[in-house]
Amino acid sequence: MIVVLRKGSTKADLEGIQRHIQGHGLQAQVSEGVERTVVGVLGETFPELKDELSRLDGVLEVVPISKPYKLCSREFKPEDTIVKIGNVSVGGDELVVMAGPCAVEDELQVISTAEAVKAGGATVLRGGAFKPRSSPYSFRGMGVQGLQLLAKAREETGLPIVTEVMAPEDVGMVSQYADVLQIGTRNAQNFNLLDAVGRIRKPVLLKRGYSCSYEEWLLSAEYILAGGNSQVILCERGIRTFETGTRFTIDLSAIPVIKGLSHLPVVADPSHSTGKANLVTPMTLAAVAAGSHGIIVDVHPNPSMAKCDGAQALTFETFAAMMPQVKAIAQAVGKVPAGITS
Repeated sequence: MIVVLRKGSTKADLEGIQRHIQGHGLQAQVSEGVERTVVGVLGETFPELKDELSRLDGVLEVVPISKPYKLCSREFKPEDTIVKIGNVSVGGDELVVMAGPCAVEDELQVISTAEAVKAGGATVLRGGAFKPRSSPYSFRGMGVQGLQLLAKAREETGLPIVTEVMAPEDVGMVSQYADVLQIGTRNAQNFNLLDAVGRIRKPVLLKRGYSCSYEEWLLSAEYILAGGNSQVILCERGIRTFETGTRFTIDLSAIPVIKGLSHLPVVADPSHSTGKANLVTPMTLAAVAAGSHGIIVDVHPNPSMAKCDGAQALTFETFAAMMPQVKAIAQAVGKVPAGITS
């Protein structure tokens, strides 16, 4: 349930409500919006609690939340959440482009790619230092050395970096380098990992599990928010279906559906969903038209030589050619294409 405060309620009123909730062994999560302040009640509630809270000073109403995900829901927070990544805002009127190599391979590769995507209009650098792979014999990333190269690319270009974390014990270490922690599709329901990133205060990019329903995806996000970290960006990256013509099936309807259910920003990954470079541009444009707050795409200086997912990577030239089209679609749907000048 949520407790909606009256306009003009005081700090003392809010603190009294929080104490009452916590006195029952429950958690109280506060959301201060433009129009109203609400307190989310987390935990096993009981029927009498609603009446108890309704009688407290400063309370306008107490509203049950029907959704199993509470903090993610529009009922808890009607206004859109905007996640700040340095000077970049995800979730507002800006269209944010995150681009870079699927996996960091060496210094020249990551620095040259960072420079190329920045020149094309990307405002966030993506790159994998730790790579969960289906086969144990595939390239699984450079680890800490890869994180160090990403940090060097950030120094050279000024682009904040998003990179994947795979294990709870690595969260602290990866946080020392990354501006955004990515939870990949294979870990979308790794609840220990979700708890761990919920305890930090850095943005988290949560990819949809490739077999997750919308509710399961939002419940994964709920783990992070329940831990106290409200800076969550959702990423539609394709789901597993019967179709074999693409690597996965990108669910573009997820973008408007999730925006209706949740206040969290949503971006799309046309690279990992399609698995084919020639499909990345049309699916990027479709995602922008569907209302995505951003895109995250693979770019590589020489995709044929890539150690990971080269078939889906754009070259520097194809990325540069795509970006003016992205700008045009973004402007057509009322978005400001941050960073795209051409």
